[in-house]
Amino acid sequence: VPSSAVQFDLANVLAEELRELGAEDAHVTEHAYVCAHIPASAGAEDKPALGLIAHLDTTEVAPGAGVKPHIVHYEGGDLVCGTVDGKPVAMSTAKLPALNDLAGEDLVCSDGTTLLGADDKAGIAEIMTALENILAANAPHGKLCIAFTPDEEIGAGVDHFDVAKFGADCAYTLDGGEEGEIAYETFNACSAELHFDGLSVHPGSSKDTMINAALVAMEYNALLPAGDIPRLTEGYEGFFHLCDMKGDVEHAELHYIVRDHDRATFEARKKLMEHAVKVINEKYGRSVVTLRLKDSYYNMAEKLTDHMELIENAKRACEAAGMKPFIEAVRGGTDGCRLSYMGLPTPNLCTGGFAFHGPYEHIAAESMDRCTKLVELLMIGE
Repeated sequence: VPSSAVQFDLANVLAEELRELGAEDAHVTEHAYVCAHIPASAGAEDKPALGLIAHLDTTEVAPGAGVKPHIVHYEGGDLVCGTVDGKPVAMSTAKLPALNDLAGEDLVCSDGTTLLGADDKAGIAEIMTALENILAANAPHGKLCIAFTPDEEIGAGVDHFDVAKFGADCAYTLDGGEEGEIAYETFNACSAELHFDGLSVHPGSSKDTMINAALVAMEYNALLPAGDIPRLTEGYEGFFHLCDMKGDVEHAELHYIVRDHDRATFEARKKLMEHAVKVINEKYGRSVVTLRLKDSYYNMAEKLTDHMELIENAKRACEAAGMKPFIEAVRGGTDGCRLSYMGLPTPNLCTGGFAFHGPYEHIAAESMDRCTKLVELLMIGE
C-alpha cells in the first residue's frame, strides 16, 4: 500500500503545497496518505472540526498515463477532443447527452485516448483552491482536517486511515459527478470468487466421467437472475456483475461483484450464490465448485440517518454557490462508506465531472468554480 508507488509523487506535492498554505503538520504517511490540519480561527474554536477528503489514484479501466489535458470552449454539438493517427477523436452528443447542457462553458478534457483524471483530481483541486481562498481572505472557520487517500478505486482507500488522528467531527468526500449532486446512500458491496474443479479424460471415452469445469462455470452463471446485471439495472436496483472468467476442462474461475442498496436484499443475493453452489455440487456428487465471498463496504445511509444536518448544510451551500442541489443514490461506493462505519460520518459531494472511468471524461471549469465555492462555504460554516 499504495498499490502504485507513483501515488507518492502527487502526495508529496500536495503536502508541500499544504505547508505553504499554513498547515505546518502536513505530511505523507508510509502508505501515501496526505494529512494536514488548519487550526480554527480566533473565535471559531467551538465549531465542529470539518474533514475534507479526496483520493489520489485513478481507475485502471482506461489508460491513465501520458494524459494530454486541454481546455476547449464548447459551443455545442460533437466535441473533437484530439486526434489519433491523424484522425479526429470526438465526443458524441448521441453517446454523451449531458454535453448538450454544457454549451458555452470551458471544458477540460484529455485527447480522447486516456483518462483525464478528474476522478478524483478535480476533488483535490477544489479542496486545495477553497482552502487557499478562505485563508487568503482571512475568513473565520473552525478546525479544518484535510486528507488525500490512495487506492480508493480498488476499494482500499481507508485501509490505513487513522480516524482518531484525523480529528474531524464530520467530513465530506469530494468524489461525485454532476454539480449539485449530494450522496449519502451507496451500495452494499461484496466480491465473489468461484473456483471450479473438473475432471479431464479422453473425450472419446468420457461418458458419465468427464466434468468440464468451464461448462460447469457457465451452468453456475445460468442459475443467477439473467436480468440482474449492470446493463439492465438502474436506480436502487442491485446486480450480479461477472467481471472476469477463465478456465479449461480441469479448472475454471469466475469473479463477480455483487451490489444492492438494501441490506436484506444484498444478503439474499449472497445466499442465492451459496445456494447455486449447493445445487451444482449435489448434481455432480462432489465439491466441484467453491465460493469465497468478501464484503467490501456497506450502505452509508445506515450510519448517516442520525447526521442529516450534514446533508442539509450541503444543500444550503450548494444553493449559495449557484447550484441546484439534488440527492443521488450512488451506484457504487466512496471512501465515505467505510469512514462512516469507522465512526466518521462522511457523505459525498459533487466535483462537476462527467463520463468518469473512460477516455471521454470531461469537466467544465465553471462547474469546478462552483464546487470550489461549495467547499468554501462549508469550511466557513455558511
